[in-house]
Amino acid sequence: MQYNKLILCFVTLASITLSAMHGDSSETMRPAQFPALISSVHVSGPLDFCGEIVELDNPEVRERLEKELLLTLWDRPQIVLWIKRSKRFFPIIEKMLQEHNMPQDLKYIVIIESALRPHAGSRKGAIGFWQFMEATGRRYGLVINSEKDERRNIFRSTEAAISYYKELYELLKSWTLSAAAYNMGEQGLQSEILAQKSNNYYHLYLPLETQRYIMRAISAKIILSAPEAYGFRFTEADLYPPLQFDRIRLECFQETPIAIIAQAADTYFKMIKDLNPEIRGHYLAAGSHWLLIPRGAADGFHTRFKVLVNQWLAESSERVYVVKAGDNLSAIAERFNVPLPALIIWNRLAKNKHIHPGDRLVIYSDAIELEEGKAGE
Repeated sequence: MQYNKLILCFVTLASITLSAMHGDSSETMRPAQFPALISSVHVSGPLDFCGEIVELDNPEVRERLEKELLLTLWDRPQIVLWIKRSKRFFPIIEKMLQEHNMPQDLKYIVIIESALRPHAGSRKGAIGFWQFMEATGRRYGLVINSEKDERRNIFRSTEAAISYYKELYELLKSWTLSAAAYNMGEQGLQSEILAQKSNNYYHLYLPLETQRYIMRAISAKIILSAPEAYGFRFTEADLYPPLQFDRIRLECFQETPIAIIAQAADTYFKMIKDLNPEIRGHYLAAGSHWLLIPRGAADGFHTRFKVLVNQWLAESSERVYVVKAGDNLSAIAERFNVPLPALIIWNRLAKNKHIHPGDRLVIYSDAIELEEGKAGE
């Protein structure tokens, strides 16, 4: 009896707490405002993907699409992020697709590939907005090395994806098949087309991932084309604003700290990295680069940059230390009174990097001059 009273007390307290938590916002949380489950998975035609009809009159196709639509709607926080990010990145992708006379629906491929995240990665090694594998990215002109990975650049990766899709469409004569080939590879898809004697995507038996791939893209299109129908209501202020930037060309005659570029652009290190996610590490490699900097910062940038670089070169006391037997990074950092993370950054070392006698380390510190002086006494 006492136990039952305790349970009743707990339930009452929980109800009061939840009511207090909702407060004035309870109006926006009413279940009645969300679409009924049956309407959420009911897709009315006609429906197309890249201008090609989706065969909703085929029960198997409808079942696959409704399954993906339902699974997608289940992850509502992810959809919220899709919608918020789309305001930032879709205008860039849409403009580039239009310039190349490509179907606008291809932008939904980016949604299902990376959720519009530049640093998205897969277990197989695909990276960036369009999830290019390294070899494929290089094939379509992307720079991928220890200093830069253009798969993370929205402009360069979209250019590469457009080139790839053009080739796929020329080969397959169907945007739906082209998207399937983008997922599983053109050779694998062509083999299935020949073996099954059908070039209709909806009639092909393909790997499960590819069977789901187009349906996931169509589900993203359905939801993002009419988010209000699925309970997603946003004001303009809720969405992430489009990127605001100036584009500059920068010549670096040697490796240059990104911190200096940030100073010249009147901003901070993270902003430069966020606008240029393809840059790896803390330095920009020697050579010519196109960079994005905050809107308005281009005016006078090169003058400020030249002054800052010259000042950095004059002030930095760069010396080379030759690793000796028994040395380790922590001991070297302590010896020259420099932070261990700085020593790692200066020398582009992995955190678990092992050094060996004879290795040469760059150290920006007057302490090394003292060490050299002692050695000469």
